[in-house]
Amino acid sequence: MTGAVAAVLLASTAVQAQMKPEEMVETRQAGYQFMSWNMGKIKAQVVDGKEPYDQAKVAAAANAIAAIANSGMGSLYSPDTTTEQLGKATRLKPEFFQNLDEAGQIGRNFTAAANQLAKVAAEGDQAAIKKAFGDVGGSCKSCHDKFRAD
Repeated sequence: MTGAVAAVLLASTAVQAQMKPEEMVETRQAGYQFMSWNMGKIKAQVVDGKEPYDQAKVAAAANAIAAIANSGMGSLYSPDTTTEQLGKATRLKPEFFQNLDEAGQIGRNFTAAANQLAKVAAEGDQAAIKKAFGDVGGSCKSCHDKFRAD
């Protein structure tokens, strides 16, 4: 077991002592919904052009995404929060815990992509923002494809 995986398991154990599995899922889902809402703001301005580009709003949205990505959400994952235990209350497949090294790498890739998005959004280069936005979306997709139930 790698040090990073051990750290996630220890942090998860601490959160488990404080939160019920259902609360962990609700909190996790709220974080992802908030990130999705902010991704929508960036998409509307930089990718689709449905709204006028406002660098300050894009940067604020990117900062919100990065803040959540860096908030330690990994501690909201426990073997008690999968579809096996909670059914349709969650979409986390039990396979997540059988592949912790891969799951951890996906999480680190997501955090790095979110941080890069915040960096380029602060600089204001729309082409760089569009690329970084795609990288964040790709990192989300890689986790969904592997560990999210339909």
